[in-house]
Amino acid sequence: MRAGVELPALGESVVEGTVSRWLVAVGDRVEVDQPLVEVTTDKVDAEIPSPLSGVVVEILALEGDVVPVGGCLAQIDSEASGAVESAPAAGSVTSARRRPAAPAIESNFGTESGGSRATPVARRLADESQVSLDGIEGSGSAGRITKQDVLRHARTLAERRPGEEKAAGPDLPVGPLSSDPTAFSASPSLSPSFSPPPSPSPLSSSPPPFTPPAAQASPVVSGRRRRAPVYTPAEGDRVIPMSPMRRIIAEHMVYSKHTSPHVGTVTEVDMSAVAKLRAEQRAAFEKVNGFGLTYLPFIVHAVVRALKEFPALNASVIEGAIVEKKSINVGLAVETEKGLVVPVVRNADRLSLGGLAAEIDDVAERARTKRLSADDLQGGTFTVSNPGRKGNLYGFAIINQPQVGIVRMGEMVKRP
Repeated sequence: MRAGVELPALGESVVEGTVSRWLVAVGDRVEVDQPLVEVTTDKVDAEIPSPLSGVVVEILALEGDVVPVGGCLAQIDSEASGAVESAPAAGSVTSARRRPAAPAIESNFGTESGGSRATPVARRLADESQVSLDGIEGSGSAGRITKQDVLRHARTLAERRPGEEKAAGPDLPVGPLSSDPTAFSASPSLSPSFSPPPSPSPLSSSPPPFTPPAAQASPVVSGRRRRAPVYTPAEGDRVIPMSPMRRIIAEHMVYSKHTSPHVGTVTEVDMSAVAKLRAEQRAAFEKVNGFGLTYLPFIVHAVVRALKEFPALNASVIEGAIVEKKSINVGLAVETEKGLVVPVVRNADRLSLGGLAAEIDDVAERARTKRLSADDLQGGTFTVSNPGRKGNLYGFAIINQPQVGIVRMGEMVKRP
């Protein structure tokens, strides 16, 4: 009997994953829970286990392919007694690119024939810009279409269309072209910054749809369209390809900046009482629990109290409504050798200071040793980022969607 190996949900808001590396081949015999394939998402690298014992008879997604959650990765035959023939195996692997792993998400542009090999940001940008992915040559890993590929294609199309400057309308007012090289700085209509979207009418029930700057027409200066500068590596430069996880994290961060208007604020906190308590209890705490007492549990404890007092920050925006969540699940940004992950401390409001310290130590250690499960990354309602206590005055973190806020710790210093 054949059974499919499906891509499970690997985190909140994760809708797809990239096949990083196959650990088995067609014809291999596998056992229940044996790792079959490594998959990368914007939250975690995960090994997908076999749901049954049997022989791998077909691989449906090649390394570098993007597979939606629920999509089929491979077929396993539990009744097969040995390796399958090599010829069918080769055919099944080569046919993986021609057969989609699962039905694509409906879209007018972003899910055309090129959509299966485009990054999530590239598909979303193509859909918003009404740019077809057909004919776009991907520059990413395994030929994937990236955001920059879509932008270049959109600029090429815009240059081919006559009267494109006039079609830009109120999003980018364009004045009369002039041969005067000072016209750019003198005319407000040719300012290099983009105009904000028009204000909604008082009678309108919702604001106009947001159009990202990348989808707008490029400004025209002295009859020529201004292009974003592109650096060409020179001799002696070291080119380091981004790992799939880092590339997906970057796309997720860009998506977050486009989705939520980020407003940062800086507050200075007197930690004298915390430092004194920690110094008094540090040795005894480590002797009893087997790990050190850091400042992070104190910060998380304070964040939990603030979220209980201001529930609007423990929320998500869903289809025009603000959903204030009952549970307080704090995500902790942890840097690993492969990139940033955000494991979740669940029901943080029910834990004591010692309980928070134990949970934080546990999830951080499992993140660094690659032992996090998909469940460890789901359900976060607010995030705390801790880039380090020294040499870090302050900064502004990017919101972890679909949350509405994030706290970033800054430098801790002694004051006279």
